[in-house]
Amino acid sequence: MGIAREVFGDALPVAERYAEFLADAGVERGLIGPREVDRLWERHLINCAVVQEAIPEGVHVVDIGSGAGLPGLVLAIVRPDLTVTLLEPLLRRTTFLNEAVALLELKNVAVRRGRAEEAAKDYAVDVVTARAVAPLERLARWALPLLRPGGELLAMKGERAAAELEEARPVLDRFGVRTTELLQVGRGKVDPPTTLVRVVAERAPRNEKNRRAKGSRKRSS
Repeated sequence: MGIAREVFGDALPVAERYAEFLADAGVERGLIGPREVDRLWERHLINCAVVQEAIPEGVHVVDIGSGAGLPGLVLAIVRPDLTVTLLEPLLRRTTFLNEAVALLELKNVAVRRGRAEEAAKDYAVDVVTARAVAPLERLARWALPLLRPGGELLAMKGERAAAELEEARPVLDRFGVRTTELLQVGRGKVDPPTTLVRVVAERAPRNEKNRRAKGSRKRSS
């Protein structure tokens, strides 16, 4: 708990309530495996909280496929300066997330039920986060349209991070992405450090723009 106190600071009591809720309702509803309870802090809460090291102050974050709130809800706890939208398509998960937000009395969080592809028209945010959602090749297709030009996708990845980045190159090129890198955050706090793939949005691909324009004309006709 010494590391948890260092990472969460004054927000530690809120993080503790969230951990209790995960260990109880999260397990009961199948959002967290029973075997994960004993390692909730290191493997999940602290592992997600250190992603804050890569996020600028005061920005809007959309967390794709939030599930049990990892990492989006954790980031909202540890960084009250952030505005966080938890985007999740499954009803039972959004129900859990809404209950967690109410329990923790978080004012900087909104829960939205839906898919990233459907929500893209409503957002142009600074940062998109994702953990264990999909390979980067697919994740980029969902995340990049949510970002403003210069916005960043921060994807939490494991030991295949570099390989996934190379596999996603054709998709990233189609979106005009020129800036990508692998980051490690949480050194000295989690072992191994959390690996992020950072992708900076440039522009929507030409055929994607055309498809959106056609869709808008259809809806207005």
